[in-house]
Amino acid sequence: MPRKSDSVPRAARAAPAHQLFKGRLSERHLEIIEAAAALFAERGYQAASMRDIAEQVGLLGGSLYHHIKSKKELFLQVHELALEGAADLVREAAAEHKDPWARLEAACVRLLEIQLDPNSITMPLMNDFRAVPAEIRTHLIARRDEFERIFTELVGALPLDPRLDRGVYRLLLLSLLNSVSTWYRPGRLTPVEISHQIMMIFKHPANTNSHKE
Repeated sequence: MPRKSDSVPRAARAAPAHQLFKGRLSERHLEIIEAAAALFAERGYQAASMRDIAEQVGLLGGSLYHHIKSKKELFLQVHELALEGAADLVREAAAEHKDPWARLEAACVRLLEIQLDPNSITMPLMNDFRAVPAEIRTHLIARRDEFERIFTELVGALPLDPRLDRGVYRLLLLSLLNSVSTWYRPGRLTPVEISHQIMMIFKHPANTNSHKE
């Protein structure tokens, strides 16, 4: 098990928007994305206003509309960029391994690092679905499902006990990973160590000698 002093590798950390999307968006647009992500995560969709976001980046309320058409568009763009960046990081982590169990554990580690990084623009927003209008929620759920297909593929490659339903396995695993941020406190275990504990619980390889029911 990794030592606590190992901490989170710099290259594996979830980065704020400037690091994830530099060169793809203007500097001003990146500043707006980061400010909006922080306010949406802190206050929720309804309470965060365009004026508040504009003030965070030193713009007048009306000037923000030269960059963004509406709060709805901005909220969706934050999610699109955040999930795209998270997906890239998770795939990159899994690709470093060939063994299917190692690939899944690497993906779990990276996902937890994204969730628990205070600079992340990604995961704090994923819990806001119930607070947004229905037309936005539908889009967000579709994008989340697309992101989770990464784990569908990873779980699909596992040599699991045939009695286990892979869909249920994946949903339980993701539910557990997504809940860590609600109870995690720095100091006792790192994201790497928590992921290792989770994988010890979820590692159920096929056993040809198992008794038939």
